[in-house]
Amino acid sequence: MTYIIGFGVIALGTILVIYTEWFVNNFGRSAWAEAKFGGDGGTRLLYKLIGLTMILLAFMGMTGMLGNIILAIFGNLFVGLQ
Repeated sequence: MTYIIGFGVIALGTILVIYTEWFVNNFGRSAWAEAKFGGDGGTRLLYKLIGLTMILLAFMGMTGMLGNIILAIFGNLFVGLQ
């Protein structure tokens, strides 16, 4: 089941990266992204970064690395889980 969800998230992230222009045309621009990432392409960059993050997290979740990294970062908050 983890692999099916992982491949689905990878597919969604890939679609988000490839068809960024479609997302910008249909969902509009983000004023925050335009201000922070630069002029006319800030929203496109934000969509691509979200897609790449989805792909990376899906691969990490499928290989079992995601849980270890989350515990390494937030382990002190959840002492009983280690």
